Amino acid sequence: MDFAYPPKVEELRRRVRDFLDDHIVPRIGPWRDEVHAGHYPVSFLEDLKALARSEGLWNLFLPALADDEPGTRLTNLEYAPLAEIMGRVSWASEVFNCNAPDTGNMELLHMFATPEQRERWLVPLLNGEIRSAFAMTEPDVASSDATNITTSIRRDGDDYVIDGRKWFITNAARPNCRILIVMGKTDPEAERHRQQTMVLVPMDTPGVEVVRNITTVNHFAPEGHCEIVFRNVRVPVSNRLGEEGSGFALAQARLGPGRIHHCMRSIGAAELALELMTERAQERKTFGKYLYQHGSVAEGIARSRIEIDQARLLVLKTAWMIDRVGAKGARKEIAMIKALVPAMHTTVVDRAMQVFGAMGISPDTPLADSWTWGRALRFADGPDEVHLQSIARMEIGASKATLGATAAYLTPPKR
Repeated sequence: MDFAYPPKVEELRRRVRDFLDDHIVPRIGPWRDEVHAGHYPVSFLEDLKALARSEGLWNLFLPALADDEPGTRLTNLEYAPLAEIMGRVSWASEVFNCNAPDTGNMELLHMFATPEQRERWLVPLLNGEIRSAFAMTEPDVASSDATNITTSIRRDGDDYVIDGRKWFITNAARPNCRILIVMGKTDPEAERHRQQTMVLVPMDTPGVEVVRNITTVNHFAPEGHCEIVFRNVRVPVSNRLGEEGSGFALAQARLGPGRIHHCMRSIGAAELALELMTERAQERKTFGKYLYQHGSVAEGIARSRIEIDQARLLVLKTAWMIDRVGAKGARKEIAMIKALVPAMHTTVVDRAMQVFGAMGISPDTPLADSWTWGRALRFADGPDEVHLQSIARMEIGASKATLGATAAYLTPPKR
């Protein structure tokens, strides 16, 4: 078992890290200033994207690209360390056209779109010309179980008519968000997992109303986590993605890779938090000692290193499994990292915030924003409890084939 990255990946890691350090990190302050002033997208983003594309650092996330689609062909395992680097800056992944939820939407379109849909929506997404959103979760039901969704998609001749309410729809506040992938019910009487269908809805369709951009832990995200109402929204049946009744299956196909990408970036965010914590601990003194000379701080540094490396290894194993057996075959591992990594992310960042003192909860460090996003990730793509339940169910199922095999290890006392 070789834990080293192959030369191709090491070279890409160097190039992505150099690009981040040379072109993105110096603009963290200007990015924040423009966003806080209400200027979004920021003025220099398109220039950075053009530069990244010219250097071949583009669409790195999509391993199944066709020959005529722009991007570098990588496996999930090869992409993982690159996504980790991007995760060090919250908005960096968009520079490389690797940002959520567009990545998951592009994968869905790549796998299931008709030629006409690909030309209209996938090509401009791959080129970074537009942005997209994925509208599944709803405020009135427990959307952790996607079969609960109530948005109606009703057939009317050659059209679908959509009525419903969605929320926490990431990207929907972007001025260049052009397309929504909407999941709703086309047949409430069908088998539970065959009631749902996905439909492509342009943002400017009459009846689509963005009600508000919901803050998360009172943090404002300029790209938006929006509440959207659909009132008598009419789109042609040709806008259906995949077959009628295939929406639940498509959602599962999309969420697997999306979950691991979130985890990859979270590891990068946690790694940066540890670096900040370690440097701060060597610069600051309390009670005559550097912070790292206090046992509690040193223990926090050590535990953070252990937890990050544990999480990274499990994420890399999961990426390897997706490459070998697909997302369905790796569903237990995907659930494991999704339950593990966001909690690790917030734990490590919280320790770093404590070492920085009051500065750690101010805008002078990236820590408060990073903690907020890590906390939100414990809900995104399914809450922890759902993933833990899924893991336990698979463990119980696997044990049934050998039930009773552990009896030999039990040694009750003789009577």
